[in-house]
Amino acid sequence: MGNQVEKLTHLNYAEVPTSDPNGFDPDDDGPRIGVSYIFSNDDDDDDQDDNLDHFSPGSRTVNHEKPFDPQDELECAIYYREECVYERDTRAETHSAESLLNKCRPGDLLEFVATGQYPHWAVYVGDFQVVHLHRAEIKNSFLTDVSQGKKGRIVNGLYRYRALPPEVIVRNALDRVGSRDQELHWRNSECFAAWCRFGKREFKIGGEIRIGKQPYRLKLLFSEKKNHVLEFQSLEDVIMEKRRNDQIGKDAVMQELANHLNSGRDTTTAFVIVC
Repeated sequence: MGNQVEKLTHLNYAEVPTSDPNGFDPDDDGPRIGVSYIFSNDDDDDDQDDNLDHFSPGSRTVNHEKPFDPQDELECAIYYREECVYERDTRAETHSAESLLNKCRPGDLLEFVATGQYPHWAVYVGDFQVVHLHRAEIKNSFLTDVSQGKKGRIVNGLYRYRALPPEVIVRNALDRVGSRDQELHWRNSECFAAWCRFGKREFKIGGEIRIGKQPYRLKLLFSEKKNHVLEFQSLEDVIMEKRRNDQIGKDAVMQELANHLNSGRDTTTAFVIVC
């Protein structure tokens, strides 16, 4: 794969085989899971936030999409082998862009959310500005412009990696402003922003070799007793699936699984990576 800019486009659950619906084989110690993807050439932020291309510095255009509903957000965790490297609690508080500005410090990771859209990530670099990946280009914009009326939150603690010093995070972001097309090494705004903060190659396109057993697990938490687990070969694959679930919402994910397995029990889907 190298560093070719590619996007993973998820196939519907109904198009892939399944294993034991509880996620565990009676004769095995762990889940049999993964995801089936097709590759294309657009980053996944092209499909939403189109209005970002039309704002200018100082503008305060507001989208009128459906407001963010925390009840539609799916709690989840990512594991690398047995280590939890990401965990999201749906009780995380969101703020208006203006309120968020009062809480930000240079180097903070920001996530803007709206129902029915992919979350948009950015790095706060100071002076009311953020750096973010949008429509295959790294841009430096005012935070309030990027928010487009969406609620936002500081998400420094979602990934459990050690953060770089704030000045290094800011430099990582600013040094990439203007990069576009084949100069990009990230599939979406989350991978770029997380790379700026943690500096890990796993967030880059082709940062991990896709061979052998899938070491990553994405655990979707529907309730205390109901969950769904997926396995992946790379962190970028996990992020693509997590973001897709964020975009369609908790109820839609559950409905996909119900339609596919025709079962009211806990569910797990078996997938294959297509390169």
